[in-house]
Amino acid sequence: MLIEVELYQIIITEGSPTQGIVLKEVSGERSFPIFIGYNEAMAIDRKIKDFQVPRPLTHDLLQNVIEKMGGSMERIVLNDLKEGTYYAILVIKHDGNLIEIDSRPSDAIALAVRMTVPIFVEEGVLNRAMAPE
Repeated sequence: MLIEVELYQIIITEGSPTQGIVLKEVSGERSFPIFIGYNEAMAIDRKIKDFQVPRPLTHDLLQNVIEKMGGSMERIVLNDLKEGTYYAILVIKHDGNLIEIDSRPSDAIALAVRMTVPIFVEEGVLNRAMAPE
């Protein structure tokens, strides 16, 4: 079962290579952090704050490629959690077919905020994320 989540918080710590984002259930109270790189956190933060850059950055480029090739992003799904590492897929519709593409969660979320598509997490992944270590 897929649980819809939303980007709840972006935590940027200057000088630290690891940044954080918090995802929260849309129809519930559960939330969990994901630790990501500085560049990915800044890409997400820039889009949320509607900061315009003069040339397309990597996530803007990928959005343009998907759209120019006739695709549309349907959703992203955090579909696995192994040894503290999250995994995600991009679900892209192209010519009536749904195509799933492996992605880092940070890149998937950066695309989701650009393309305003829902973010989902598989229930088992959410349960493991919530479990004490």
